[in-house]
Amino acid sequence: MKAVAIFPEHKEIRLIEHEAPQITQPTQVKLRMLEVGVCGTDRDICTFAFGTLPAGSEYLIIGHESLGEVVEVGSAVSTLKPGDLAVTVVRRPCQHADCRACQVGRQDFCYTGDYTERGIKEAHGFMTEFVVDDERYMYFVPRELRDVGILVEPLTIAEKALAEVWHIQQRLPWLLPDAPDNEPGHGLKALVLGAGPIGLLGAMALVTAGFETYVYSRSQAPNAKAAIVEAIGATYLSSSTISPQQLTAHTGQIDLVYEALNAEPIAFEVMNVLGPNGIFVFTSNPNQPGINAASGMSRLMGKNQLIFGTVNAGSDAFTFAVRDLGIFMQRWPNALRSLITGRYSLEQAHDVLLGKMGGIKNIITLQPE
Repeated sequence: MKAVAIFPEHKEIRLIEHEAPQITQPTQVKLRMLEVGVCGTDRDICTFAFGTLPAGSEYLIIGHESLGEVVEVGSAVSTLKPGDLAVTVVRRPCQHADCRACQVGRQDFCYTGDYTERGIKEAHGFMTEFVVDDERYMYFVPRELRDVGILVEPLTIAEKALAEVWHIQQRLPWLLPDAPDNEPGHGLKALVLGAGPIGLLGAMALVTAGFETYVYSRSQAPNAKAAIVEAIGATYLSSSTISPQQLTAHTGQIDLVYEALNAEPIAFEVMNVLGPNGIFVFTSNPNQPGINAASGMSRLMGKNQLIFGTVNAGSDAFTFAVRDLGIFMQRWPNALRSLITGRYSLEQAHDVLLGKMGGIKNIITLQPE
């Protein structure tokens, strides 16, 4: 079967022939891959900045954002059947008996760092024609989400972040007692940093949760990203015209910051305007020193603030992402679909992975329908 792989030794990205996988265990499921999303992680791997080959292999099949159709199931599979759509979890648990997280299926909180990740670390990914994996790592996607189902995995980043926010903020009286059950963020203000796919999906999740939501990005409006922000009932602000120090004049007190900027230096400046009892979520790796430890600690202590990072996602985040993607599709079908700005063939993957295509979210389509 065809697949797209990186060869770190030669610093090459190639379309290759790879042996098609077969079901060998009763709990396994075989997928015909429909689409694979391309994100910043994939592009970084294709610069050979990171990415770890499977043992004994000279290449790594790339791709971790997936949507597939079930073509075959093992004898013990009960949650999926041929014809169903499914997304597949990226991270797999380490094998250490003393890793409390992996032992209970929460490898997104792995203590050892010896997890594997499909398409990223020590396991082949999904940019190929067929994939076999265990049923417990797959989640059913309703057929009506066929054209946006590829967004489930990137949405899990926001879902996990929000789940942690709700849990952490039980430390104080944060939620309004009269907030609707389906809008726990009612009366709170959230600021999303960045208007890429992770930021825009995060904004949709925050609006759905009832937050008064602002998206802070570099480009001046009007632009395609600002149009999506306005369509979902959020407010778009440009860092080209509004400095971080001026933000609260436009937003009021900021209760939650959701960073999706690849941790550019401006993210650390925004920390200075986070409100009392606020929480700041990093979804990308800080690549700048950016924060003064003394002043930062003083601010955190004086305002009861909290900063945390989140990576990957567990089973609950996938469940919530499928649910919320359905809600987004009902509320903002055009805005949601417009996140996907390009669909390309497997033969065009090389250029997509090298960032030669513009737009918000680019997809590799393996099985056109």
